[in-house]
Amino acid sequence: MKVKKNDIVEVIAGKNRGKQGKVLRVYPDTNKVLVEGVNTQFKHERPSARNQNGGITMREAPINASNVMVVDPKTNLRTRVGKRELVGTEGKVRFERISKRSGDVLA
Repeated sequence: MKVKKNDIVEVIAGKNRGKQGKVLRVYPDTNKVLVEGVNTQFKHERPSARNQNGGITMREAPINASNVMVVDPKTNLRTRVGKRELVGTEGKVRFERISKRSGDVLA
C-alpha cells in the first residue's frame, strides 16, 4: 500500500471526489483507508455509559485505497508515490517515499 497514516490524500472517485483529508487509519488487509471528513455516514447510537443521551452522530467510513491519491506537499496537487533507495553507513539499504510530481520526500 502506498498510502500511510497522516498522509494528506485526495479522493479521485465516488461521491466525495475532489475532497482532501488526512488519513486517520489504514486497513491493509482489506485495502481500505479512513480519511478525515470523507465518506461520512450517520450512526444511530443507544444511550450507554460512554454516551449518556444517545442520538444520531456522524462518522467517517473507510473507502477503498484505490480511490485516493497522495497530495504533493510542494505543489498541493495529487501525485503518484515512488521509492528512492538510500545506502547508509555499513552498507545498510533504506528506502524513502518520494513524490513523482516534484521529487520531494513524503513525510
